[in-house]
Amino acid sequence: MIQRADAHLEAWKTKQELAERMIPLIGQLYRDHDVVMSVHGRSLVGRSAIDIIRAHSFARKIDEVELPLEETSAIVNALATIQPGPVSVDLALLAKGFRESGTADLDAYLRAELGASLHAERGSGTDVVLYGFGRIGRLLARIIIDHAGSGNGLNLRAIVVRKGAENDLVKRANLLRRDSVHGPFNGTIKVLEDEDAILANGVRIQVIYSDDPASVDYAQYGIEDAILVDNTGRWRDAEGLGQHLRNPGIARVLLTAPGKGDMLNIVYGVNNDMITADHTIVSAASCTTNAITPVLKVLNDAFDVRRGHVETVHSYTNDQNLIDNFHKGDRRGRSAALNMVLTETGAAKAVAKALPEFEGKLTGNAIRVPTPDVSMAVLNLQFGREVTRDEINDRLEQVSLTGSLRTQIDYVESSEIVSTDFVGSNRAGIVDGLATIATGDSAVVYVWYDNEYGYSCQVVRVIEQLAGIDPLHLPVLQS
Repeated sequence: MIQRADAHLEAWKTKQELAERMIPLIGQLYRDHDVVMSVHGRSLVGRSAIDIIRAHSFARKIDEVELPLEETSAIVNALATIQPGPVSVDLALLAKGFRESGTADLDAYLRAELGASLHAERGSGTDVVLYGFGRIGRLLARIIIDHAGSGNGLNLRAIVVRKGAENDLVKRANLLRRDSVHGPFNGTIKVLEDEDAILANGVRIQVIYSDDPASVDYAQYGIEDAILVDNTGRWRDAEGLGQHLRNPGIARVLLTAPGKGDMLNIVYGVNNDMITADHTIVSAASCTTNAITPVLKVLNDAFDVRRGHVETVHSYTNDQNLIDNFHKGDRRGRSAALNMVLTETGAAKAVAKALPEFEGKLTGNAIRVPTPDVSMAVLNLQFGREVTRDEINDRLEQVSLTGSLRTQIDYVESSEIVSTDFVGSNRAGIVDGLATIATGDSAVVYVWYDNEYGYSCQVVRVIEQLAGIDPLHLPVLQS
């Protein structure tokens, strides 16, 4: 027994050593060449050796064996020699492809797969302005700063807020530094009081105080052709959001809420191909719409959804009262910390803005519950034919690992998993496979989602597309 235990420990040490050797190469390729490495959609950039080993364990779902670090380590070393241009690389799928290719020349295989990315030109970066610095604004800041890479991607240049106190700048910096749900900022933050700026991991963020969206001269801060992300929710139509475009330095506007009227509502991975150069104002829809639309697309493509109901169990938000008090909204004046609050949601109807084939098919409601983050959508669906639980789960699991929506959909099977386990998930939604119910032509599918961080990751993906810097994926994502 002692010898066997020692063998397990030695195997673990070998994995640690390989993972530790990979870390500086992963970092160098990211910083210098904007190469983003992942394993089944789980990013390895800035991760620890333990994180890298854990990501490899998910390969069991495909090959029923753990993905060997010897294989991925060899790929990372080869990429460090090749030094490709900007590309998003899934090491698990590359390793599988190389195994099945029948060739013994890894360098030649990778060069053939990389193709045009070997000579891809790097841009000069795109300026980003965050208008509003609440829950979503601060998470967007964290993600964009963490994704700074070579500096040729998204450059967070400024945040715009209404001044709340004389020490407003220090308070804003502290809210970025510490978060009760998402933990501490990964890095260092310094306040430049004389410049009204925050320095976060070397990124200088100008803090602009303004109450009027149409009166900020961003050009005076050196900001040009920027994408402004409106996180306030005060304006949801083209006319209101169009005020931002009157300011020097702003080229496009992205709303982090459902847009009204004819505004294009984007769920990245589903209908982002509809964005054209003429779209100067677009919406990233809502967190719930982003969570359920990719799953509904997969199920509709496979089984033909005829009709359904979406019940959202949603964490409370800042627009509710902590204790009973007046609120203009129905029921939202009651204590968010003590009650389940029945309310409306437009997420079900909003699905049709991204997937027109769902027009008139879905109804929806929501229950706000006393948790600060992570929500759940319960999809009660009727299909065009009889389905089984295994059919549904197998399809969603496969998409989560190898499909074109694998950055939007995750899949788990655990009888012990609860909402806090999904804090920090970068997927739009996570299917709870053990909870799936199927009877005849009807099924109930449960989808968890971090309504703050997961949604913010979707928003950043839209920003990258608006900026024209969304990376080439290797291998190419399959439907």
